[in-house]
Amino acid sequence: MRYGAGRGHREAGAHDFGDDALTRFDRGVVRRLFGFVRPYRRTLAGALLAVALATSVQVCIPLTVRYAVDSAVGRSAFPLNTVLAGFGVLIALNGILAYLQESISAHLAQRVIFDLRRAMFAHLQDVSLSFHDQTQVGRLMARLQGDVNALQEFMENSVSAIGDLFLLIGIIAVLLWMDVRLGLLTLTVLPILAVVRALWIPWARPKFRRAREASSSANAALAENINGIRTVQENRREAVNFKRYRKRARENLDAQIDSSRASQIMVPAVDMLTGLAMGIVVVVGGDKVLSGTLGVGVMVAYIFYVQRFFDPIRTLSMQYTTMQSAMAAGHRIFEVLDVPVAIRDQPGAIALKDQEPSIEFRNVTFGYRPGQPVLHDVSLWVEPYRTVALVGPTGSGKTSITALTHRFYDVWQGAVLVGGVDVRDATQDSLGQSISMVLQEPFLFSGTILENIRYGVPGASHEDVFAAARAVSAHGFIERLPDGYDTLLGQRGGNLSIGQRQLLSFARALLADPKILILDEATANIDSFTERDIQQALKRLLKGRTSLVIAHRLATIREADLIVVLDRGRVVEQGNHAQLLAKNGLYARLHAGSRASFDDWTGRRCLNQLEW
Repeated sequence: MRYGAGRGHREAGAHDFGDDALTRFDRGVVRRLFGFVRPYRRTLAGALLAVALATSVQVCIPLTVRYAVDSAVGRSAFPLNTVLAGFGVLIALNGILAYLQESISAHLAQRVIFDLRRAMFAHLQDVSLSFHDQTQVGRLMARLQGDVNALQEFMENSVSAIGDLFLLIGIIAVLLWMDVRLGLLTLTVLPILAVVRALWIPWARPKFRRAREASSSANAALAENINGIRTVQENRREAVNFKRYRKRARENLDAQIDSSRASQIMVPAVDMLTGLAMGIVVVVGGDKVLSGTLGVGVMVAYIFYVQRFFDPIRTLSMQYTTMQSAMAAGHRIFEVLDVPVAIRDQPGAIALKDQEPSIEFRNVTFGYRPGQPVLHDVSLWVEPYRTVALVGPTGSGKTSITALTHRFYDVWQGAVLVGGVDVRDATQDSLGQSISMVLQEPFLFSGTILENIRYGVPGASHEDVFAAARAVSAHGFIERLPDGYDTLLGQRGGNLSIGQRQLLSFARALLADPKILILDEATANIDSFTERDIQQALKRLLKGRTSLVIAHRLATIREADLIVVLDRGRVVEQGNHAQLLAKNGLYARLHAGSRASFDDWTGRRCLNQLEW
């Protein structure tokens, strides 16, 4: 089971990962992003150099057209053949430099995004379980995929955007150099463009934000439905869930259409301004050509420059949408990276090695939400190489005790000691090597059976894996599979029965050879036909280890050296099976209820067999 899941708790300072992120240029995001770019400064310099050279070539191409026209009418000092040769060289250089610019920019973006993905993955493995308990998987996946992709698109296009900005400056300089008056008249459309953008941005920004929120909501609903598909099909909720998802998908569709419309509306606005500027050049420039104050080549070059001038403006207008998404994406990505790692090794932490595998709780108080403790002043002593069963009603704190033993959370008050060492003073690696856990729902990863058994010990030999599987009675069914230990498992091992998956988790724990073993309802979902194999596997697994066992099976509880009974987060009884029955307290009542349920189940099963 997932520790803390389903309790609805929130820690102090917990992050509510909504999607109302920043939508304007954020220097903080850019500064932190540049921290990932810094290791590739040389690549960035190469990309900028290619941009500068490519921009210079693009600015020079219309000038060659001017001189070619002037040469054709006999008004240029440069021979036409020389001009045409120069034009051909510039076209070739433009193609080469454009390729270099795009390839270097893409390489830089891919490297930075690779580092960013790796940083997010590593950080999400280190943050506490409380964070994962509180955060929807769909929203996390949206950040790991959608937001990172948006940032990647921005990075790939940002170098080109710098080139467009340089191109604008270069074209303005050339226009004013060729004819100041005509250049100034042509540039009168820029204030109009500034006013249009000033009106457009406040109108478009909410549409971009709504599109991101709707996309994240649809992704979260999709992930939740896929993760819970068994429950969905079990309760025949397909139609209801589809109706709900269809509503979110429709909201996402409408939001994306509005966002696309808002993004595209600047295109006709820029085209209208292009036509206006072209009209100014034709009317004013044509008059000057007729009066002899302006050369034909200059007039032709002006037309080329005006057409080229608004291309980067159009591109930069479209880039605004990308920048909006990238700023919001960067904000959400760094929000994930800023989640504090609550469980860290203390300076000078001790590596557990030769300590006796004892477990001690000293006046431990702990909870998942401030002011709502789950454990109240719990004191518990587990002797080395003993098996202790934790018994109690649902919500009494059994799973919390096992989670604190492995230091998935830190206590509020008191201390948890393993081998006489406070778990806060022990290294997490040594805790992981000393403690293994087998949960009610064993988690198997994609890969082969062999890889899953030696998940905790990657270097284990085949012989060691086979021995662990034999010890827990798993070798037989594995050998009967078509590919044996090389059998590929489906998602979470879905192509195996629950009993087979549990035997594999036992083999994995046995191969790790921990000093302390924690079983959290490890036999709860096992059928009676598999129970014999499981009980034999448990005996081998528990032998020579300190064990904490949460179980409802009478056989497992009876054989424990000590039974600890919890109620509402407090230890109310301790003793062996006979002693606790003699007390006629909570354990006796739980035992009577469990026995009645067991007898009832057995009777119904036998009746069903007789009827069959």
